[in-house]
Amino acid sequence: MRTFDYSPFYRATVGFDRVFDLLDSVASQNGSNGYPPYNIEKAGDNAYRIVMAVAGFAEAELNVTQKENELLVTGQTANAPEDKQYLYRGIAGRNFERRFQLADHVKVIGAKLANGLLTIELQREIPEEKKPRAIPVTAGQPALTH
Repeated sequence: MRTFDYSPFYRATVGFDRVFDLLDSVASQNGSNGYPPYNIEKAGDNAYRIVMAVAGFAEAELNVTQKENELLVTGQTANAPEDKQYLYRGIAGRNFERRFQLADHVKVIGAKLANGLLTIELQREIPEEKKPRAIPVTAGQPALTH
């Protein structure tokens, strides 16, 4: 596994140390088996969509939870009847847990299941105090504070 040294970026950025910590944690996640497969789509300027292939799962077997900046999607299959005998089993019906790190101010606004695809709608809602604002420049002596 390749490790990255982010220390050169600290010289040119202020307050982004959390971003580099997130990059380290994502890069170090082992055991991610790729199930279920998913897409992340940009649906607008501040809108995103996660689409997961969850064939065989019912709405009651899926759970979508957001806690702070983490989105957790889990699937728990109901116990299959023991009387089924498979000659070939190519459709994975196993339990899963998938975690996504969300950027600040990104909220889950809905989730729906259709045609074996779980679609999770995300929206970035930047608070008014976090939006850019113009700082007026005036002439004169700088104010001294002690």
